[in-house]
Formats: sequence, structure tokens, C-alpha cells
Amino acid sequence: MKYVKINPPVYLLIAVIFVVALHFFLPGLTLIPWAWNLLGIIPAVAGLAINLSADQTFHRAETPVSPFDMPSALVTYGPYRFTRNPMYLGFVLILAGVVVLLGSLTPFLVVLAFWLLLDRFFISLEEQKMALKFVARWDMYKSRTRRWL
Repeated sequence: MKYVKINPPVYLLIAVIFVVALHFFLPGLTLIPWAWNLLGIIPAVAGLAINLSADQTFHRAETPVSPFDMPSALVTYGPYRFTRNPMYLGFVLILAGVVVLLGSLTPFLVVLAFWLLLDRFFISLEEQKMALKFVARWDMYKSRTRRWL
């Protein structure tokens, strides 16, 4: 059976749509009042910057960005010095920033679901590939660099 491979940025877009829909159709409590909600710009911009830096680092290393492809290099420099998954961290920060900008309670559930999707599906898949391809180098990198932060 063939399935469609959907890359993480598409899931981010879907999550943003869910967040906005929940905010307008089932907002719950307003957690962050207007003006303070503008602080959501900070994690959103930070997430975008982290993501762009990580993507650029992958391109410099000439390794595929898609989690469905086999990596050709173990990237341990740039933002990968601080986290094994800066692109996914960036996506979560972007989504969290959007949620803070909206300020209501229910969209926060989407951030948790999105984080779990990335952690359990994409990261697990990628880590299996890295362990198979880079063995000891992967184990050493994994032991000194956290999965998220």
C-alpha cells in the first residue's frame, strides 16, 4: 500500500489553520489580554530564524531536508550544536507564537498535539535512520545534544 508522504511544514500549516479555527469558533478563556499577546511575535520570529538557519545548515552539508529521505551527513554544527531538532523546535515556536498572538485557551491544545506528532512520528523515524547510518558518531552526538533543548 502506497501512502502520501507529507512533510512537516504542511503539518505546521494545518496546525496554524486549526489554531485560528479554534480561536474563532471555540476560543475558551482569554488567557493573554490584548497588547500582551503581541509578545507572540517573539517566539514566532525566533522559530522562523532557527528554522531558516537549520535549513541553510542542511543545504551547506548537502544532506536532504525531507525526513523521508536517507541523510547523507550527520550535521552537528550551527543550530545542531544546541538541539538535535532545530527545525522542529522552530516549527513549535512559530505555532506557539501564533497561539500567544491569538491569546485564547483552546489553541494551546494544538501546540501540544503538534509537538507530540513531531516527537513521536518524525523525530523517531529520523533517529532510527541516523542510528543505522552513523552508528557510533550518532550515539556520541545523541549523548551530548538534547532532542529538543
